[in-house]
Amino acid sequence: MTEPLAASAPAPAPAAVLDLDGRTALVTGAAGGIGRACALRLAAAGAKVRAVDRDAAGLEGLVESTAGLPGTVEPHVLDLTDLDAAEAAAAGTDVLVNNAGLQLVSPLEDFPPDVFHTVLTVMLEAPFRLIRGALPHMYGQGWGRIVNISSVHGLRASAYKSAYVAAKHGLEGLSKTAALEGAARGVTSNCVNPAYVRTPLVERQLADQARTHGVPEDRVLTEVLLRDSAVRRLIEPEEVAEAVAYLCGPHASFVTGTSLVLDGGWTAH
Repeated sequence: MTEPLAASAPAPAPAAVLDLDGRTALVTGAAGGIGRACALRLAAAGAKVRAVDRDAAGLEGLVESTAGLPGTVEPHVLDLTDLDAAEAAAAGTDVLVNNAGLQLVSPLEDFPPDVFHTVLTVMLEAPFRLIRGALPHMYGQGWGRIVNISSVHGLRASAYKSAYVAAKHGLEGLSKTAALEGAARGVTSNCVNPAYVRTPLVERQLADQARTHGVPEDRVLTEVLLRDSAVRRLIEPEEVAEAVAYLCGPHASFVTGTSLVLDGGWTAH
């Protein structure tokens, strides 16, 4: 006897369009690179974006690029080493994107302690203070999205990047703690972990990498930066921004305490 065919599965519902109308988002490091792409993506979804950076000219250019978008961008010139100001800037935030970062490539024995301190301040302590400033509002309304721009270096170490690797590993732990504390109050916290992105931060590394690794600068990209990537290209900032948008959307409400890896297969080794 022929078995009856199983009923076909219902067609999946189309992905919901990200709608952040009425929401306030804060993006650090928003004057360029990943931060700029995230600010534009969230403004395109209707958010009122607080764009935080110490680069006033870069923020002015960002604002000019938002013409015609549903949302708005408000520039906030701020140095994140001013931790009290950073925490105050996050008050009333619905979506927080911790993105700002800096990099120095140097062996541990030569790494300047003051630079190590600054990197940890901007990339770990400032995110803590920004989260701390944002949570009262998020908890009060029962909804919030924290997205921390980590890195493949939050999951893997590389030589000569002691401060950056330490900061990103710490950010992973901070993000998970925020996820556990915020879950019952409608707040998610996640990391996005790209490999090398086409940004000024990466471009500025080329000379340092060439000197440290002893290879010509024109070979750094293929022989150092992309050596462990199966997909041998740089990631575009807009690709990272789309991952951020996904984590802010309605289909990601069950995604928290995790790391969304965009590394071209680096960590598959």
